[in-house]
Amino acid sequence: MRASWAPDALTLAVVQRSHPVKGVIFHSERGVQYTSGALRKVAGEHGVLLSVGRTGVCWDNAMAESFFATLKNELIYRQPWPTQARARAAVITWIEGRYNRTRRHSSLWMLSPITFENKARHSAAQAA
Repeated sequence: MRASWAPDALTLAVVQRSHPVKGVIFHSERGVQYTSGALRKVAGEHGVLLSVGRTGVCWDNAMAESFFATLKNELIYRQPWPTQARARAAVITWIEGRYNRTRRHSSLWMLSPITFENKARHSAAQAA
Protein backbone atom coordinates (compact mmCIF):
# COMPACT_ATOMS: atom_id res chain seq x y z
CA MET A 1 0.00 0.00 0.00
CA ARG A 2 1.16 3.47 -0.80
CA ALA A 3 -0.15 6.60 0.88
CA SER A 4 -0.45 8.23 -2.56
CA TRP A 5 -3.09 5.74 -3.76
CA ALA A 6 -5.95 7.15 -1.69
CA PRO A 7 -5.56 10.78 -2.84
CA ASP A 8 -5.15 9.56 -6.43
CA ALA A 9 -8.31 7.45 -6.15
CA LEU A 10 -10.27 10.32 -4.62
CA THR A 11 -9.10 12.66 -7.38
CA LEU A 12 -10.19 10.11 -10.01
CA ALA A 13 -13.59 9.75 -8.35
CA VAL A 14 -14.08 13.53 -8.34
CA VAL A 15 -13.05 13.82 -12.00
CA GLN A 16 -15.51 11.06 -12.98
CA ARG A 17 -18.45 13.06 -11.59
CA SER A 18 -20.21 15.66 -13.71
CA HIS A 19 -21.31 17.51 -10.59
CA PRO A 20 -19.67 18.94 -7.44
CA VAL A 21 -18.90 16.54 -4.61
CA LYS A 22 -18.88 19.14 -1.83
CA GLY A 23 -20.30 17.58 1.33
CA VAL A 24 -19.74 13.97 0.21
CA ILE A 25 -18.43 11.80 3.04
CA PHE A 26 -15.35 9.64 2.43
CA HIS A 27 -15.42 6.98 5.16
CA SER A 28 -12.42 4.71 5.68
CA GLU A 29 -10.44 2.70 8.13
CA ARG A 30 -7.44 4.06 10.02
CA GLY A 31 -4.74 2.96 7.58
CA VAL A 32 -1.92 5.42 6.87
CA GLN A 33 -3.14 5.86 3.31
CA TYR A 34 -6.47 7.21 4.64
CA THR A 35 -5.06 9.45 7.38
CA SER A 36 -2.33 11.10 5.31
CA GLY A 37 -1.96 14.82 4.89
CA ALA A 38 -2.11 14.31 1.12
CA LEU A 39 -5.62 12.82 1.35
CA ARG A 40 -6.74 15.61 3.71
CA LYS A 41 -5.45 18.16 1.20
CA VAL A 42 -7.26 16.61 -1.80
CA ALA A 43 -10.46 16.16 0.22
CA GLY A 44 -10.32 19.78 1.41
CA GLU A 45 -9.82 21.06 -2.15
CA HIS A 46 -13.07 19.38 -3.20
CA GLY A 47 -15.10 19.87 -0.04
CA VAL A 48 -15.14 16.15 0.72
CA LEU A 49 -15.58 15.31 4.40
CA LEU A 50 -13.28 12.62 5.81
CA SER A 51 -14.65 10.09 8.28
CA VAL A 52 -12.55 7.42 9.97
CA GLY A 53 -13.93 4.34 11.70
CA ARG A 54 -13.23 3.49 15.30
CA THR A 55 -10.50 1.01 16.10
CA GLY A 56 -11.77 -2.55 16.40
CA VAL A 57 -15.27 -1.84 15.08
CA CYS A 58 -15.75 -3.91 11.95
CA TRP A 59 -19.29 -2.62 11.28
CA ASP A 60 -17.92 0.77 10.22
CA ASN A 61 -16.25 -0.84 7.24
CA ALA A 62 -18.83 -3.48 6.27
CA MET A 63 -19.72 -1.85 2.94
CA ALA A 64 -16.06 -1.60 1.91
CA GLU A 65 -15.47 -5.24 2.88
CA SER A 66 -18.49 -6.22 0.80
CA PHE A 67 -17.11 -4.27 -2.16
CA PHE A 68 -13.72 -6.00 -1.96
CA ALA A 69 -15.36 -9.43 -1.68
CA THR A 70 -17.39 -8.67 -4.80
CA LEU A 71 -14.30 -7.41 -6.66
CA LYS A 72 -12.39 -10.56 -5.82
CA ASN A 73 -15.24 -12.94 -6.71
CA GLU A 74 -16.36 -11.22 -9.90
CA LEU A 75 -12.95 -10.27 -11.31
CA ILE A 76 -9.74 -11.14 -9.50
CA TYR A 77 -10.22 -14.86 -8.79
CA ARG A 78 -11.55 -15.64 -12.29
CA GLN A 79 -8.20 -15.54 -14.10
CA PRO A 80 -4.46 -15.22 -13.52
CA TRP A 81 -2.93 -11.74 -13.66
CA PRO A 82 0.54 -11.91 -15.24
CA THR A 83 1.39 -8.28 -14.50
CA GLN A 84 0.39 -5.70 -11.95
CA ALA A 85 -0.34 -3.23 -14.76
CA ARG A 86 -2.91 -5.56 -16.37
CA ALA A 87 -4.57 -6.25 -13.04
CA ARG A 88 -4.71 -2.53 -12.24
CA ALA A 89 -6.25 -1.69 -15.63
CA ALA A 90 -8.80 -4.48 -15.25
CA VAL A 91 -9.79 -3.29 -11.76
CA ILE A 92 -10.27 0.29 -12.97
CA THR A 93 -12.35 -0.91 -15.92
CA TRP A 94 -14.43 -3.19 -13.67
CA ILE A 95 -15.11 -0.45 -11.11
CA GLU A 96 -15.94 2.30 -13.61
CA GLY A 97 -17.54 0.16 -16.29
CA ARG A 98 -19.40 -2.51 -14.35
CA TYR A 99 -19.62 -1.90 -10.61
CA ASN A 100 -20.53 1.79 -10.66
CA ARG A 101 -22.51 1.95 -13.91
CA THR A 102 -24.37 -1.30 -14.56
CA ARG A 103 -24.16 -3.66 -11.58
CA ARG A 104 -27.33 -3.44 -9.50
CA HIS A 105 -26.91 -3.32 -5.72
CA SER A 106 -29.42 -4.70 -3.24
CA SER A 107 -28.41 -2.03 -0.71
CA LEU A 108 -29.37 0.66 -3.28
CA TRP A 109 -32.82 -0.70 -4.10
CA MET A 110 -31.42 -2.69 -7.04
CA LEU A 111 -29.97 0.39 -8.74
CA SER A 112 -26.40 0.92 -9.89
CA PRO A 113 -24.40 3.41 -7.78
CA ILE A 114 -24.40 5.99 -10.59
CA THR A 115 -28.17 5.68 -11.08
CA PHE A 116 -28.74 5.91 -7.33
CA GLU A 117 -26.45 8.94 -7.03
CA ASN A 118 -28.18 10.71 -9.93
CA LYS A 119 -31.66 10.02 -8.52
CA ALA A 120 -30.61 11.25 -5.06
CA ARG A 121 -29.09 14.40 -6.53
CA HIS A 122 -32.22 15.02 -8.63
CA SER A 123 -34.50 14.50 -5.61
CA ALA A 124 -32.40 16.88 -3.50
CA ALA A 125 -32.52 19.51 -6.25
CA GLN A 126 -36.31 19.24 -6.47
CA ALA A 127 -36.67 19.53 -2.71
CA ALA A 128 -34.53 22.69 -2.60
